[in-house]
Amino acid sequence: MSVKQSGSWENAMRGFAAFCLLGLAGCSTTVMLAQSGEPVREASISFGESYLLQSEILGDEREINVWTPPDFGPDRPIGGVLYLIDGGQEQDYFHIAAISQLAALSWTMDTFLVVGIETKNRRHELTPAPTRQVFQDEFPEAGGADEFRRFILDEVRPFIEARFETGSRNAIIGESLAGLFIADTMLKAPDSFDDFIAVSPSLWWDWTESYSAEELVPRTADAPPRRLLLASADEGFAMKSGTERFLSAVRAAPEGSVEIIHKDYAETERHETIFHQAALDAFRTLYSYPPWEGEPQWWLVEGSTPPAEGED
Repeated sequence: MSVKQSGSWENAMRGFAAFCLLGLAGCSTTVMLAQSGEPVREASISFGESYLLQSEILGDEREINVWTPPDFGPDRPIGGVLYLIDGGQEQDYFHIAAISQLAALSWTMDTFLVVGIETKNRRHELTPAPTRQVFQDEFPEAGGADEFRRFILDEVRPFIEARFETGSRNAIIGESLAGLFIADTMLKAPDSFDDFIAVSPSLWWDWTESYSAEELVPRTADAPPRRLLLASADEGFAMKSGTERFLSAVRAAPEGSVEIIHKDYAETERHETIFHQAALDAFRTLYSYPPWEGEPQWWLVEGSTPPAEGED
């Protein structure tokens, strides 16, 4: 395994979050700083660090994009690491990292190190091996999920943990086929992550009639709870029935093995629109701080006056 770094990390400017929320592509953009109508300086704005990781498991080079929360330390420890599947610069990295930046700016949620993991052949890398002949015939390249999972656990995670502060929790998030990969990972490697966030997972895959939650053994008393947050859109057909079968299997797992949170966006979102809203809601659900209960600033209370000099 070898690494090449392409780019460097700088504190992101506040305004850049808005661009990222609109889906800005690329790891940096160019800003012209003007004076008297004439540009005087050209500056590059970075939004994270990008690495090229040579994988022995995959026999291929992969882009790993990392966003680090600013200003974390003893008074504000980092919450953990969020591993994002389909996390290339041309995929979901920017808009998911921007949500974590929003958490850092607003002080309303834990901030996470966001690790975007690029996928290439998604039908191969994110799917478990199909059992039905019709799926084997239609998707002959499928079935690489186990190998891709080993790449994440045995190569990506050690690379991240050797270089960054990682906090106390590990989470993994993905949408569509990446959501299927999240669900498959929870069943086959349930102790690999603390939180599994599957957004509109492609549980139509292989028309699976049953899922097994046998590996979802209860956590020990001193271990944090394992959590599954599954978000569904208005999709119907095999997506809906597959999701119902999967959730039924997980609900039948031994008590204390997993906390299940199912968010249904069928009235407002489709498969192609759900991810950003569902990711924001997932962060708020799993990682929100308690509401602030301090006194409001004097200017928010009609008739108040500023405190005297020397008073808090």
